Amino acid sequence: MAVTPKMNESYLLHHYPFSPFCRKLRLALKEKGIEFDLYEERYWERRHDFMIMNPTGKVPVLRSKNQVFCDSQAICEYLESAYPDRPLFPDDPLEQYEVRRLVAWFDEKFHKEVTSRLVNEKLLRHVQRKGQPDGNSIAVGLRCLRFHMNYLAHLLQATGWLVGRRLTLADFTAAAHVSCIDYLGDIDWREEGYANVKDWYAAMKSRPAFRPILADRLHGYSCSPHYAVLDF
Repeated sequence: MAVTPKMNESYLLHHYPFSPFCRKLRLALKEKGIEFDLYEERYWERRHDFMIMNPTGKVPVLRSKNQVFCDSQAICEYLESAYPDRPLFPDDPLEQYEVRRLVAWFDEKFHKEVTSRLVNEKLLRHVQRKGQPDGNSIAVGLRCLRFHMNYLAHLLQATGWLVGRRLTLADFTAAAHVSCIDYLGDIDWREEGYANVKDWYAAMKSRPAFRPILADRLHGYSCSPHYAVLDF
């Protein structure tokens, strides 16, 4: 039986720092002012207690005293309903649709074509000691990255936000993926066509909710020099 949440309720988030899905949820929780602690979950090890909580073996998993929540988007939708203050969805139904469309775009298409090819090959292979990254997969990811950066630039032309005139979950989702790629230094921010994307990402990085993300580090794999720099 589900239990109605309390504003002072604390959560434990099972996450991996370089998962964009975990980063999206961390940003949403912070932006809404919801208290939570972090437990770094090496999900690929399929720890017994973790697999009981989430048989898919995926992060993030959010736990309260009485409930276990799985799937980053389902959790974000729950938080939006349970904690309506500081909303991450617009009021307009068409804009709500657009937020959900773009969340799916970045969590599915961008992740498949870019994040998984770059982060998984470069970072996760390093952590899991699986040998050298697949150069062909990285090359495809870099080519796709250009397409997606141009699409981001197009989306941001109207208002400087992805949907409507204020920040939404679509911005946090996109920024979660971009931040993982930016850790690797794979985005050439000098590209003239990326100017408005750079301004948007600088604004995202400047939010208090983003500070813990910018503190993430992977032992033995240095981040790009500008990763944590707000005015980069």
